Amino acid sequence: QVQLVESGGGLVQPGGSLRLSCAASGSISSVGTMGWYRQAPGKQRELVADITNGGRTNYADSVKGRFAISRDNAKNTVYLQMNSLKPEDTAVYYCNAKLISLRNGESIFNDDWGQGTQVTVSS
Repeated sequence: QVQLVESGGGLVQPGGSLRLSCAASGSISSVGTMGWYRQAPGKQRELVADITNGGRTNYADSVKGRFAISRDNAKNTVYLQMNSLKPEDTAVYYCNAKLISLRNGESIFNDDWGQGTQVTVSS
């Protein structure tokens, strides 16, 4: 079984910074694209940023120039550095990973989600 464990959320003032981390663990054969999504109250979940295992990145227009996604393939971990935070960045942030796990000798494709971590930007 695969688990994605997130950390790093919290309360920050506008203009501040936070760094989110998400580590994938379990019977993992390989990890593909990893990403961060967010969901604000009353809104749909949206992509914030993602990164391929080759390091190619993709960002939502609303966070370009402020957020940076990175990963450590050896640790199956993805990070999201969030700078110049705004109140509209307030949301629950979810980690996502597309990966291959091993179960009873078989390779299985997983599209897994973390439990979510709250980010609140407020003065």
